[in-house]
Amino acid sequence: MDRFKALMISRNTETGQEVNWRELALSELMDGDVLVRISHTTINYKDGLALQARAPVVRRWPLIPGIDFAGSVVESSHPEFKPGDDVILNGWGVGETHHGGYAQYARVNGDWLIHRSEKLSAAEAMAIGTAGYTAMLCILALEAHGITPNSGNILVTGAAGGVGSIAVAVLAKLGYHVIASTGRSAETEFLTSLGAAEVIDRAELSGKPRPLGKERWAGVVDVAGSSTLANAISMTSYGGTVAACGLAQGMDLPASVAPFILRGITLCGIDSVMAPKAKRVTAWTRLASDLDRDKLADLTVTEPLANVRDLAPKILAGEIRGRVVLEVD
Repeated sequence: MDRFKALMISRNTETGQEVNWRELALSELMDGDVLVRISHTTINYKDGLALQARAPVVRRWPLIPGIDFAGSVVESSHPEFKPGDDVILNGWGVGETHHGGYAQYARVNGDWLIHRSEKLSAAEAMAIGTAGYTAMLCILALEAHGITPNSGNILVTGAAGGVGSIAVAVLAKLGYHVIASTGRSAETEFLTSLGAAEVIDRAELSGKPRPLGKERWAGVVDVAGSSTLANAISMTSYGGTVAACGLAQGMDLPASVAPFILRGITLCGIDSVMAPKAKRVTAWTRLASDLDRDKLADLTVTEPLANVRDLAPKILAGEIRGRVVLEVD
């Protein structure tokens, strides 16, 4: 197949950003030593920002968006991959400065790929996607700082979203007492079905932060930033760890140094885009073993890739529960 379909973001000096389906030749793909036939992709919060021009996610035009994909190798000159290998890609600037996953084909640097575990189908891998992979990076950070189920409660903010829902499911399976924070009270039953022991309203965390609050949890997985993160830090127990991986509420952090000095709190920044390959492999290996497949299915819906433009405003508005798998064909 010499030609294929792709969603292309372009910039027009008169009308601004344009997002259209186009037919491309394989020769129009960017440089790379592995050509992948994409079978599934997904939509993350960052993808929504890119498609809606709400943040400078895309930094090269024209560009195929989509920061994730799963598929099979068609051609390879990379020593780790051969035709027929099943692979996953998350991040590395794909969908930002390099053509991404909203297409039938992608040509990328083989160092950006990892082999997909036989325990996960391509659809399941994209049900996890960057959101779930980021959630696992957060959990690995908590574990690396000695946070165990015996340490105390774990708070997950934005719990009904992509990162949050998978974090809740994995932490619950590992035996943690999970406190899920959400602004959608209607999702309480959904979150308890994933394993949340308690569900709290995000309003409890969105007010003006105090330097120190009552100790309520030993660890935090935060996707919000801003006042939510500051409040979560102020209520973290002595020696606790906070993993910050998102900025849905804002990039600011109106916090005090008091929790870090008086309680020995650790704040871990979680980067999924440029994380080293070894860390990625560890995260995906753990996801293959520590994420309940039935719960993954419960938090996932499947849509054709053709619907992705309609999904973008919904994910930014917090109207999408859990994860969306996009079938490329």
